[in-house]
Amino acid sequence: MTEVWQEPWFPWALGLAIGIPVLLIVLTELLGTLVRRRSAAAKPVRLMRNYVVPVGAVFGLIVLATARSDDATWVRIIGTLLGFLVILLILSAFNVALFSNAEEGTWRSRIPSIFVDLARLALILVGLAILFSWVWGADIGGLITALGVTSIVIGLALQNAVGGVISGLLLLFEQPFKLGDWLDTGSVRGRVVEVNWRAVHLDTGNGIQIVPNAALATSSFRNLSQPVGAYTASLEVKFSTDDPPDDVLRLLRDVASGLPLLEPGDRPSASYLGAAAYSVTLPVTGPSASDAAVALFRSWLWYAARRRGLALDGDNSDPIATPERLREAIASIAPTLHARETDYDALAASCTLERYGPGETVQQAGTIPGAMRFLVEGGVHLAVPTSDGLITFQRLDAGDFIGQTALTREVAMAAAIADGTTLILRMPLATIDDLVRTKPRLAQEIGASIDNKHKQAQAALAEAGVLRGTIGR
Repeated sequence: MTEVWQEPWFPWALGLAIGIPVLLIVLTELLGTLVRRRSAAAKPVRLMRNYVVPVGAVFGLIVLATARSDDATWVRIIGTLLGFLVILLILSAFNVALFSNAEEGTWRSRIPSIFVDLARLALILVGLAILFSWVWGADIGGLITALGVTSIVIGLALQNAVGGVISGLLLLFEQPFKLGDWLDTGSVRGRVVEVNWRAVHLDTGNGIQIVPNAALATSSFRNLSQPVGAYTASLEVKFSTDDPPDDVLRLLRDVASGLPLLEPGDRPSASYLGAAAYSVTLPVTGPSASDAAVALFRSWLWYAARRRGLALDGDNSDPIATPERLREAIASIAPTLHARETDYDALAASCTLERYGPGETVQQAGTIPGAMRFLVEGGVHLAVPTSDGLITFQRLDAGDFIGQTALTREVAMAAAIADGTTLILRMPLATIDDLVRTKPRLAQEIGASIDNKHKQAQAALAEAGVLRGTIGR
């Protein structure tokens, strides 16, 4: 009688009995480590532990340990299943090695997922063909020939339709743009909201424009969002040849620097082109902000040019710059100044009227005001700048005033921003000094106003959770 250990199946059975549990333990520990690290390699390891190793063990027991012939149908079925699982394991490992950890900007990261899916499908079909040929002895040569001829016929019949699809796939592979980018094709300009095999969908602001991939692939277009960074909007403006270029350039930079649509950290620029023409470059947050930034700049420039006496488009006339309008403004704020009608002429000799457009900064934060400004029409809101933006704490209307820290020579940490078209009477420091000396009550009211604004600003900061030791008034 032959001993058990002398049987031909014993070494195989012993190896499987010891090796399979050890292998499963090792794979389980490895899988746990990969899952904790959120590694993409966990997927093929899980596939191997849960399916490939158990099915392989069954196949080994049947074919090797029991010396069964692999000609049996049920043995072929198990072999086919094992082969299919091995194909999936190889594909999964291949995908992890090439694409799961692809760095940004490399060719692996640019390959669209549809290409990966198609390549995976082709490899699966080839693997299954080889598997059926090896396990079942199937003749796949005729099938491949038939599929090749059929593919040629279908391709010729659908070459126009397929051409667009291929163009779309090539465009997706190159990836000259991504969702959210702004494209200018020459005939249409918009933001990319969808990309599929056939066409690119652009949001133009007036609807969705559908541009076929074939049209983009065979023509040139501009990606306004590349390279990454500030998008520059450019425009030209003209002044009078009598205006000094340095004064005009300073005006253009000052107005452009106050725009809310600028890219943080970038500064606008201006240059003199000659013949009273100037070029302005605005680094805005993106193409979508370009038109709005240019329109707002032109609006603010109209008001600012007249405040500085410069002739935008050759015209420096200002409808409010009349003695009658100035006197009316002085009369409207006379109760605030405790002024009599006999003081009007003296005030008119030194004061001027200014107009500000909606959103313009009337008083800069962090500077010592050089004059006091009295609101005649419209209104402003006061806001304290913080690292998270401006915090509004008070709104002022006609009859109120700003810039009172000019008297105490203190820095004004609160900015004053026009809520709409605002008319302001500007009073120089020397004039307000004379008024304060002759009208003690006015001095008391200005001091009380400073303290009141200080308290309101502190309360607004505290409510917003911002800690500031001191703020301007």
